[in-house]
Amino acid sequence: MDYQDFLKSKTLKYDAVGFEVSADDLNPMLFDWQKVLVRWALHKGRAALFADCGLGKTPMQLEWANQIVKKGNKPVLILTPLAVSHQTVKEGNKFGIECGRSMDGSVKGRITITNYEKLHLFDKNDFAGVVCDESSILKNFDGVRRKAVTDFLKRMQYRLLCTATAAPNDYIELGTSSEALGVMGYIDMLNRFFKSTQSNCALKTKYRQGGDHMPQWMFKKHAEQHFWRWVCGWAKAIRKPSDIGFDDGDFTLPPLTVKETVVPCSRPLNGKLFPEPAQGLREQREERRYTITERCEKVAEKVNGNLPAVVWCHLNDEGDLLSKIIPDAKQVKGGDSDEKKENTFIDFSNGDLRVLVTKPKIGAFGLNWQHCSHVMLFPSHSYEQYYQGVRRCWRFGQKNPVVVDIVTTEGEFSVLKNLQRKSDAADKMFSQLTQHMNNSLMIQEPNRHTTKETIPTWLQ
Repeated sequence: MDYQDFLKSKTLKYDAVGFEVSADDLNPMLFDWQKVLVRWALHKGRAALFADCGLGKTPMQLEWANQIVKKGNKPVLILTPLAVSHQTVKEGNKFGIECGRSMDGSVKGRITITNYEKLHLFDKNDFAGVVCDESSILKNFDGVRRKAVTDFLKRMQYRLLCTATAAPNDYIELGTSSEALGVMGYIDMLNRFFKSTQSNCALKTKYRQGGDHMPQWMFKKHAEQHFWRWVCGWAKAIRKPSDIGFDDGDFTLPPLTVKETVVPCSRPLNGKLFPEPAQGLREQREERRYTITERCEKVAEKVNGNLPAVVWCHLNDEGDLLSKIIPDAKQVKGGDSDEKKENTFIDFSNGDLRVLVTKPKIGAFGLNWQHCSHVMLFPSHSYEQYYQGVRRCWRFGQKNPVVVDIVTTEGEFSVLKNLQRKSDAADKMFSQLTQHMNNSLMIQEPNRHTTKETIPTWLQ
């Protein structure tokens, strides 16, 4: 091996394991830019599509699965969050793609759709490929379930991950997707591109003085550009068709109005003589519990009339109280059976329920609620929950302006600041991905060693 071959062997790239399909062979109901993404994912074989809400991830993943079935003459399994499987079957019927829903581990036709919660009932040997819809939900699972999903995908020939929010607040979460696709392990990715900040006292002081949250991992000085180029080898990111050179057409979002209502803390926290703004996570949680009644009553005031509304909460006590004081409201909570959760979500999606009360971690992934244009929420430090909660309604296909009412307390201003920081990080991530995606999808190491070396005379 000469030196140039040695350098090439060190180049980090992701080779395609899929096959080629012409645009004419794809579903004619897909937009041209959707066909480009599906063809690329089929070529890669194992890939991720980070497409924003309302851009048609469901028909794209259905057509991807349909082509895999044609190629291997073997079924494909699509995993979805709770209640999204019904929605996926409906989209399959709309696009003329044969698919069936299974909750007992049986194979239902060419494309089988099930919930993540039912994965343990299925045999991976029955399928040629797997689609993980709303794949960012993987990091929200506990270690056992996330490992079960990753193990199911291992040695699966074809894999596709689809989500709108790929690691919006922390780039290292992309390691979850990388590991599921078999590109690179999570720990290997950390070691190659990132460095730990836990032993950096100066950095901790800097973030603490600024009232900000210090990330656990940061890019190595030389690694950021290489990281994004590596990600572009197995993922495509798109927030609108023009990101990949197409006309946006009707893919324009309606106006979004965000309103903030601050509820003062009426009594002092434990150990305090007077009401003061909360400092730190512990006091924020304490203040949140002290103000449950006031905050929920404020939400009830704003959710009025006959228009549909969704209310996102974080505590069981919040949900219980909201469902009592808001007319026509129904709550979906963690203790409900999967069947009851699904039926309630379907009732709201169909317009049979006016006000839905639930937690973001239960219902904020994958569901289409363009019929609803009013979102009520209590803020948290999770940008993904905020983003997904708002984008259930504010998505392509929404015809009306969307109003987001944030009810917060005086002590949670730092929470809103943290959400803004994570929003900026998400914008930067998509900008980096689209920039490198358009410039180059492969990492090619140029030959910079072209100068012939000469040996000094004193060494001859």
